[in-house]
Amino acid sequence: MDFTDAITENTRRAIRFERPEYIPVVFWINPACWHHYPQDSLQELISSHPLLFPRSQPCPALAPWERAGQPYVDSWGCTWETTDDGITGSVVRHPLADWNALASFVPPNPDRVNGMASIDWHVIEEKIAGIRCAGELAVGSLEHGHAFLRLSYLRGYERLLYDMADDDPGLGRLIEMVETFSLGIVQRYIDLGVAMMRYPEDLGMQRGPMLAPGHFRKYIKPVYERLMAPARAAGCLVHMHSDGDIRDLVDDLVVSGVDALNLQDLVNGVDWIAARLKDRVCIDLDIDRQSVTRFGSPVQIDALIRAEVRKLGGPQGGLMMIYGLYPGVPLENVAALMDALERYATFYS
Repeated sequence: MDFTDAITENTRRAIRFERPEYIPVVFWINPACWHHYPQDSLQELISSHPLLFPRSQPCPALAPWERAGQPYVDSWGCTWETTDDGITGSVVRHPLADWNALASFVPPNPDRVNGMASIDWHVIEEKIAGIRCAGELAVGSLEHGHAFLRLSYLRGYERLLYDMADDDPGLGRLIEMVETFSLGIVQRYIDLGVAMMRYPEDLGMQRGPMLAPGHFRKYIKPVYERLMAPARAAGCLVHMHSDGDIRDLVDDLVVSGVDALNLQDLVNGVDWIAARLKDRVCIDLDIDRQSVTRFGSPVQIDALIRAEVRKLGGPQGGLMMIYGLYPGVPLENVAALMDALERYATFYS
């Protein structure tokens, strides 16, 4: 399984502030939705929103780590479990919970795996060629959770924070191991000529970051900069994602060389995002999934999207928007979201 995808020239222009034709908008449907909602209803919504869904959207096959009741061991030896088909679960067994295991630990090979599963670079090369033939731009990606989270998967979250606080000597060796693997993935994508590299990672909680800003700057930020360096040297766009409240880390992320930053709207605050990031970096806005879109009315949803476009966008570009649909959102709200994203995508056109 690989994480290769594509973007359009319009998206590239939005990221580069080169006056895109419209605001790039993405509506992502979590695989669990296909058994929580009537499939006919989802397909009807998809077919009636061609800007969001230019291609058909069949019910996706589940990744092995998205299958309820079936523990999955990834390429690093971390055991995952989930309770709902389609929802990525959590790591329940950490192979390096005991530092004594580090001496004999063998990391995966980026020639054969991407962190979560096996990978075939010949297939990816053909996929990238097909993307180019279709007139789009190829995008490579590290696994979600490629650095800080991968360290937590290997050690356990609390142990990792103690390691940072104690400046444990084993942590440096483990960071180097994780970074070397990810750098191998990045370099392979760069060699295949991708136009953008994605670096997805969650660093925030509901309030505040998951690690102290000082520890982020000491242990994680240098890894990000080294992983992003080959992409920047090759002229690739650099896209960074993090869920949660990352306000205390944003400046460090931006100066690390990020072109587009995907962050959540209401958790960080739309006004705060406008004041700190507008015209400084392309804002790839992750639309609320906790309050307005789940419990609000269609009118409130429309007002939310309109306000975000007005505060964060402009004719020069610098704004993208994405919504991730998960089970529990009323279908009338799903329709309202799709309508609003298509309506306001052309707000500055």
